[in-house]
Amino acid sequence: MTSWALQDMRHAITTMMPDLRRYARSLTRSADAADDLVQTAYERVLTRQVSLESIEQPASWMRCIIRNLWVDQKRSSRERLSAPLEDGEHIGTEETERTLIARSTLMRVREVMAALPEEQRAPIMLVCVEGFSYQEAAAELNIPIGTLMSRLARGRLELARRVGLAK
Repeated sequence: MTSWALQDMRHAITTMMPDLRRYARSLTRSADAADDLVQTAYERVLTRQVSLESIEQPASWMRCIIRNLWVDQKRSSRERLSAPLEDGEHIGTEETERTLIARSTLMRVREVMAALPEEQRAPIMLVCVEGFSYQEAAAELNIPIGTLMSRLARGRLELARRVGLAK
């Protein structure tokens, strides 16, 4: 791989960081743990430059690394990371009634998402948050598309029920 191609690949994976942090956060249920997980993944990727040559889909490859690291951490520690999520991370600072309602709703949705089983949380994150097609999400999770659709439907219903939008 030429030095220019290597720089392009490094730039490509660096620009994915916000999406990868969001993905890691959906796995870990903690902003701090997600940051650590993404940092470990980047460290692993950037210290092993030889592996960058053969990557066709860097985003999928990085999510796979993050997921594998997370599974390894879960296996070794056997304790769930549960640091509180930041309040309204992406909402303006003006304390109006509307902002307070939005923060409260955001916090409630985050809490409910964190409480969903991983098999429902992952499809919701990939399809509804990351914008993956059903085919892409099924391939990412290595499950049949029918299974993805079933998990997504159950997850959406449970999310709506717990947030109070459905009965």
